[in-house]
Amino acid sequence: MPRSRKYDGVVFRRKETPFWWICYRDRSGARRRESTFTQDWQEAQQLLRERLQARDSNVLDVVRKGEKLSLEQWADFFLENYSKPPVRAEKTHQVNLRVAKHIKGAFGRRKLVEITAYDIELYLRDRLRKTVRVKTALGNKQMGVLKPTTVHQELRVFRRMLNVAVRKKLLQANPCWGVEFPVAVRGLFRPHYVTWSEQRRIESQAPPHLRNIVQIITETGLRVYKELTPMRKDQVDFANATVWMPDSKTPNGIAEIPLTALAIEAFKSQTLISGIGPFLFPSDKNPSGHQKNLKTAWRKTLKRAGVPYFRIYDLRSTYATRLSAGGVADEWVTQLLRQGDAKVFKKYSQMKLQMKREALEKMNRQANEMPLDSGTATIQ
Repeated sequence: MPRSRKYDGVVFRRKETPFWWICYRDRSGARRRESTFTQDWQEAQQLLRERLQARDSNVLDVVRKGEKLSLEQWADFFLENYSKPPVRAEKTHQVNLRVAKHIKGAFGRRKLVEITAYDIELYLRDRLRKTVRVKTALGNKQMGVLKPTTVHQELRVFRRMLNVAVRKKLLQANPCWGVEFPVAVRGLFRPHYVTWSEQRRIESQAPPHLRNIVQIITETGLRVYKELTPMRKDQVDFANATVWMPDSKTPNGIAEIPLTALAIEAFKSQTLISGIGPFLFPSDKNPSGHQKNLKTAWRKTLKRAGVPYFRIYDLRSTYATRLSAGGVADEWVTQLLRQGDAKVFKKYSQMKLQMKREALEKMNRQANEMPLDSGTATIQ
């Protein structure tokens, strides 16, 4: 128990400095002295009240530690320890590096505790007015303004960076929680549901390897670039109708995945056209490597099929929606998606809205006005 004291704290001067100092006791009763770095007595009193409030809330050490750490220092520490593989994928790390460059340029050497939600909103508005610069052989080329989705991604990286700081007890709260994104981002996190007729049109215009990819993802929910394109032939077990996934985005992704009849046929078709190499989807440019980018082939295929562009990753979302529409419980869908958090399923369940609209189109508004002799049996 801390010993009783007559005063919570005091503001005083020292002869060797022009600044006001404060003296108070922490929760253990130990005396603490520190400079306020201000010559204003009112500001010194305000700092003393904040210290006493932090002590009573048991976050005094958090506040003091965060005040000594700049955002630039924390960003470098975050990139080194919480961004690189195997904690995060290499592609995610590259995005974090790009975002951290802009964040450090905007906030400089400001302390973590000095950054507010208002400062972050001003940063986002400023980013929305910036233009894209692309390096070419002839020099930098000015493009259009940044897309809201790009700036929104920066906010997500910034938010995670500060969330880790909160967990490490460097901040009391994340200021990003109070940030309102200045522009409505339309279509963000709204996956496209691929109807069966659309899928058939896409498959009819796709090259053989891309047709197999469409069938496999919609039947298994595999991730495109992390799981499917680097897959080796020995991972597929045709006898037991399973595929083994030794590496994935999340720990839950490492599992043995059951295959449907359509998925087995697609895997067999791809095995026949993949050649003698170890990979199911070998690269045309590198015989010893695998496919790493399908964007060009995917965009051209959709154009030939007359289907508006959507991400190839949405095929995984379609897989989840078809399971849900077939009556599979959400808990099982989450396990089949190999997700660690059931909240992720909410992103996929948004596609049910389109299916509900399709069902409403079949509504018979004259159902209660059917004649009695319509063939329906009546009860005597």
